[in-house]
Amino acid sequence: MNRTQKVITENFNTYKVEQIDKYIENGGFQGLKNALEKGKDFIIDELNISGLRGRGGAAYPTGKKWNGGRQTHADVKYVLCNADEGEPATFKDRELLVKDPYKVLEGLAISGYTFGAKEGFIYIREEYEFLHDKIRKAIKLAEENGYLGKNILGTGFDFSIKVFSGAGAYVCGEGSALIESMEGKAGRPRMKPPRIGVAGYMGKPTQSNNVETLAIVATVLKMGAVNYAKYGTEKSIGTKMISLCGNVKKPGTYEIPFGMSLREIIYDIGGGIVGDKDIKFLQLGGVSGPLMPKKYIDTKYTYEDLEAEGFGIGSGAILVADETKSVIKFLESVSYFFFHESCGKCTPCREGKRQMKKLLDKMSKGTATTKDLKNIEKISRIMTDASFCGLGQTAATAMLTAIKYFSPELCSSIDEIKAL
Repeated sequence: MNRTQKVITENFNTYKVEQIDKYIENGGFQGLKNALEKGKDFIIDELNISGLRGRGGAAYPTGKKWNGGRQTHADVKYVLCNADEGEPATFKDRELLVKDPYKVLEGLAISGYTFGAKEGFIYIREEYEFLHDKIRKAIKLAEENGYLGKNILGTGFDFSIKVFSGAGAYVCGEGSALIESMEGKAGRPRMKPPRIGVAGYMGKPTQSNNVETLAIVATVLKMGAVNYAKYGTEKSIGTKMISLCGNVKKPGTYEIPFGMSLREIIYDIGGGIVGDKDIKFLQLGGVSGPLMPKKYIDTKYTYEDLEAEGFGIGSGAILVADETKSVIKFLESVSYFFFHESCGKCTPCREGKRQMKKLLDKMSKGTATTKDLKNIEKISRIMTDASFCGLGQTAATAMLTAIKYFSPELCSSIDEIKAL
């Protein structure tokens, strides 16, 4: 039985970027037409009914965000599509840009109309350079067909989109760091307030949304929020794109309804574990997410069910590790990633990652002491509480959950404890 859905992904493999006519035949740009015809109040109402929450990881209600944004008054405003998909194990946004670029552009145009912006940017991570010309081609064809540019669909709405390339920094997934890099500065997060919704790109109000969020906006305004809300659960409405990877037989990007269990996702969709081994742990939401031991795999994939157990959806990544994987080796790779990606702006993150990397190296070599294990927990908590931005605040999440759920394995690397 097919457990996946084709709501957000309805247009996958139905057209090439040169074939904008096929996107239109599929009902493409109907969401934009409905938005321009029925107005901003209609858009906000539909987003509220759809229950859409931002899919970049923060899960903030999109209707509430957009309603607040449109009430910010300024002579110039901007909208952004954040396609700096740098979270390891996450690749769903890439699939949307590859297989349905016009839906993302349509969602960004609706965002621009609602926010009161005439110019938008799609910020694509440097590693997705192969997509730049494809997106530029889509923009050009959308302009030639009257869906972008001047006087869109004869409504008087002007809106243009430009492609901007990131330079490979993980921290630029954070909105203010992304904008700093667009302005030609080092990609480091800004002090808040003001938030970018008040003073963002070039000091002007800027509304940023994730790729999947914008694709869902176009979907909801095409099919109607009531129809979209038929999927999912009461509190986690609709469908979600996930990046399933690790030791599963069929890794890939899938669209699922909220409410499936993690076991169903891994075995019914992912085909089970390679070599039919047992599961040891999952990591949800990318490398900044927690480690989840096997005992939780019957948890439903919803915001509320995962939060009740101390986990989260985050970026939509589900990484599966089998019984042969070492938790310490896994933590070493996580630690090295964040050590490499820390922008160095604040001491808790910069120095915390350096010390954590050293201590994990000792644990991996079997030379750590009980004091080292206590210090690594202390450093992790300081990083979480005192770091300047989300990178440092979440960099120790995997470590802290490993201490909570895999303490015997961590202690097994310490001679003093093994001797007891």
